[in-house]
Parts: sequence; structure tokens; C-alpha cells
Amino acid sequence: MTVQITIIGLGQTGASMGLALAPHNEKIVTVGHDKDFNTERLAKSRGAVEKTNHNLPNSVQNSDLVLLAIPVYDIRETFEHIAGDLKEGAVVADMTPVKTEVSKWAKEILPAHCHYVGLVPAVGPDYLHRMESGLDSARADLFARSTFLLSAAPGTPGEALKLVSDFVNLLGATAVITDFIESDGLISSAHLLPQLTSAALLSASVDQPGWLEVRKIAARAYYSATSGFSENDDADALSMLSLHNRENVIRALDRMIHTLAEIRQEIEEGDEEAFADRLEAARVGRSKWLGERIRGDWSEMDTEPMEHVSMMERLFGSSPKKRK
Repeated sequence: MTVQITIIGLGQTGASMGLALAPHNEKIVTVGHDKDFNTERLAKSRGAVEKTNHNLPNSVQNSDLVLLAIPVYDIRETFEHIAGDLKEGAVVADMTPVKTEVSKWAKEILPAHCHYVGLVPAVGPDYLHRMESGLDSARADLFARSTFLLSAAPGTPGEALKLVSDFVNLLGATAVITDFIESDGLISSAHLLPQLTSAALLSASVDQPGWLEVRKIAARAYYSATSGFSENDDADALSMLSLHNRENVIRALDRMIHTLAEIRQEIEEGDEEAFADRLEAARVGRSKWLGERIRGDWSEMDTEPMEHVSMMERLFGSSPKKRK
């Protein structure tokens, strides 16, 4: 049995997924679509997709799984364009970091005979330090040894979840099942807060008093701290994601503000011991996280296999994990 997967958006994420699927072309047909025709052409020539179709509705016809690797502000319109051409039982999965709002659009726009599943991908440990984006940075192992958050509405068929989780396994990653609310809560700290913190540092320094001299000596520390929101990031997407996830983002920002206030107080009071302890705890915490991330060692995560057997399991025999 051949499975057809359409990848909409052939930048780093979409093209990397296509490259990871390429070795399975005896059982999977990949169709690619991108707004930019040249990107489609290059993605096909580099083996990221087997076929391309520049007509968006036509690109999803007969697809079992449709992957949206596009910015959040393009999701709703894309749902509207493809809704009428999705076959019965098709699964639509997006890669945007915020799920609650997108799931509402899916329920409103996508036909009842299709299923929406949300995915939040994370790059593998070998690429944590890499800041490139776009098709040129696509790699078949971009997501190897990483964890994806997978969320769906109650009542979503087990086969739909299994189809998506098995796809994630083919990338060399592990799917961990959450719900939309939990996913948005986790991503507010893991994805949005670092970007907003970087943006805040830039806002507090660029073109502020003293910047003409500061810019000349800003080096590794400044570069690292501001890399969370770099020239490759999309300001419109970050704004939309933050506003659609405002309650969780506000809580994350409040924690950051509280911590900064404590640091300020320790410095103002000259509390050397407390300040040194805080910095050392932060250093140790980062070191522990990085080691766990590189090893993929999440021993504290309770997991259990799902019971449903899907078309993709019959093909590849893989099994997802579920968060308790």
C-alpha cells in the first residue's frame, strides 16, 4: 500500500521532512507545494519531494497526510484553499507552535470527513547551535533524536493519530501526545519566551543611549542572547503566536520579570552569596538540560504505547508515546 504525503511549504522544515521520507519512496509518495515556484523546483531537484504541484488545491488531492510547514498567518487561508479537495479520512497536520487557535480554524473550515492533528517539531540536538533557515539549510536528519508534541481534538480516530506519530518516527523523532492547551502552555516557555526575551534585550539596547559605543564591543554574549530572535525570524509570526497564546505567554513573562526583579534586588543589596548561588544554579541547570537534550534522555517522562494499529504501523511497525 502506497501512502501519499503532501508537504505545503518547502523551507527548512518542510524540505527536511521530505528528505527524511525519501528513503521510503517505495511506500511513500511525496508531493510538494510552495508559494515560490523556484523553491518547488529546487526542492524536487534536491530530492526533498518526488513530485510538485503549484496548484495548491490539486496538490492535496488523494493525499493521506497533508503537512503544513508554513507560518501561522498563512494557515487559515490555506485551510480554506484545500478544504474542498481533501479526500475522506485525510489527516491535516500543521507545524505552528500555537495550537488552540489553529484547532478552532480547523474545526470551522476543514470538512468533517477529515482530521486535524497539531504538531510542534523540535530540531535534533546536532542542530541546536545552527541558526540557518530556508531550503538551503534543509537536512534529512534535522529532527533526528528530537521530540514532537502531538495534539488532537477528543474523538480523533486512533488511526489518524497513529498515521502522524509514525510519520514523526520516520524522521527519527518521537511523538509525545498532549492536548492543545498543554501544548500551548509548554511552548510558551520553550519557544515564545526565549524569542520575546531576545526581542526585549534588543529593544532595551539598540538605538538606546550609549548604543553608538555599545554596538562596537557587543560580542559573543550579546550575539548569543539575541539569537533567539534573529534576522531569520518572522516578527509578524511571533506577534501573532504570542497574542493567540496570550495567557500562557503572560504567565511566562511574569516569571521572567519576577526573576529579573530578584536579580536586581540581589545586585542592589550586594548580596554576593545569593547572587552567586543563583548564577551557579542557572549554569548547572543549563548544563543538565543540554546533556539530557543531546542524549535524548528523558527518564522522568512516563510513557505508554497507544493501542490503535494504523495503516502506517502495518507498513513500518512503529509505536508512539503518550504523555500521562
